[in-house]
Amino acid sequence: MVLLGANVLCGSEPEGHVTVTTIYADTDFLLDQLFWQHADVLRDRLDAQGFADTIYTEPAQVLRLGEDRAGMLMPWLDELVALSVDGVYRERFHRMQALWHAVIDQISPFIRITPYRTSPHQRARLRPTLPRDRRFTPLRAEARQVRDALQSDIARGWTLPELAGMVHLSTKQLSRVFTDAYGKTPLTYLTMLRVEEMARLLRETDLTIEQTGRRVGWRSRNRASAAFRECVGITPSRYRDMRSADSSMPTFETSLPT
Repeated sequence: MVLLGANVLCGSEPEGHVTVTTIYADTDFLLDQLFWQHADVLRDRLDAQGFADTIYTEPAQVLRLGEDRAGMLMPWLDELVALSVDGVYRERFHRMQALWHAVIDQISPFIRITPYRTSPHQRARLRPTLPRDRRFTPLRAEARQVRDALQSDIARGWTLPELAGMVHLSTKQLSRVFTDAYGKTPLTYLTMLRVEEMARLLRETDLTIEQTGRRVGWRSRNRASAAFRECVGITPSRYRDMRSADSSMPTFETSLPT
């Protein structure tokens, strides 16, 4: 979420009201943009989240753009608001995306990032990709608690009754609450976590496919391979072969301004 104050104070007396425009940006959309922006150093989209965690370490920032730049943003923000109110997301998609790019182009120089080193072996904490159809609503504590439990021990043989008992909900209630929050059932979410960790192990270690599958909680190589292919679109063997082919790519030393 990007919060932009669109008011300008004139003279010594403040105006009687303040207009605030809030832009809700889907995480998947932003990660996709980040991937293409840094396509020279990111090998695939599975790298994008860890890369973002590496360079964007602050959960929130207050940006002071100055009166002139803020004034430049106002007509773009007003048009975005008008198009959103009209609900013409599909018909005016490209215009709305152009407006967003114009806004972020003016804001991005002010966003503080952490200087980083990108290499094929760089490790960063991975978090699961959020579903594209999620709603922008507050997360229930039960959903967060189950998510944290799954993330803390992905290799454990979690069951839905066990997770439901942890947060004192029925299995049906938990599935509904968790799906509302993350767009997936708890066990589907766990599969996604395992696939992302398996992809990291295939990229960064020499473990066999069976060993990586066992490391993330699957006892069967066939089950691990099937889940991986379903989520990533290629088999673990093919994924590792692609990484091996990329090993000749140079290591990039990139310093970004803070």
